[in-house]
Amino acid sequence: MAAARRVHADGGCEERGPEGSCPAVPPGATIPRVKLLDTLVETFLQKLVAAGSYQRFSDCYKRLCQLQPDVTQRIHDKFVAQLQASVREEISEIKAEGNLEAVLDALDRIVEEDKDRTEPAWRPSGIPEADVRSVAVPYFLQQRDALQRRVRRQEAENRRLAEAVLAGRRQLEQLEQQARARQQAWQALHREQKELLGVLGEPE
Repeated sequence: MAAARRVHADGGCEERGPEGSCPAVPPGATIPRVKLLDTLVETFLQKLVAAGSYQRFSDCYKRLCQLQPDVTQRIHDKFVAQLQASVREEISEIKAEGNLEAVLDALDRIVEEDKDRTEPAWRPSGIPEADVRSVAVPYFLQQRDALQRRVRRQEAENRRLAEAVLAGRRQLEQLEQQARARQQAWQALHREQKELLGVLGEPE
């Protein structure tokens, strides 16, 4: 469907085919779906205006048309203009509320990215349980693998922190041993000084 129309940026076609429709384009040519939607709206409006032609309008109001043909023509022109504006406004609101431009652009990107795929696209099997499993199981397996990797990283971090704590405790024990050894050495030196002073008979 996307390859069956050729449009300009304003949504119009380069050429018009029968009844205002766009002619077919060569195979492989594509257009954005947003422009295609705009073209379809314009084609619909053209057919709507054709269906509500002045001839049909005047047939409904023959008396008025005979008395005041100019007024009848102006009424018809205003009616058609307001109808077209109303339809375009409604379509614009629908496009804005549904974020259609972004959605259709994303669809175009998906189609373009998958254009060179050789494997067949996924299709439902007709068994809802199997279809749900085929989609959910890979996702949950992926989540499980991610959680396992996170757990392994956390366990490695915990081991590193535990080793750092043990190393800190060993260092603290070494510092305590060094402090006790220095205290003992100082006490021994102090006793030797006292003994020496006692031998020499000097006051402490």
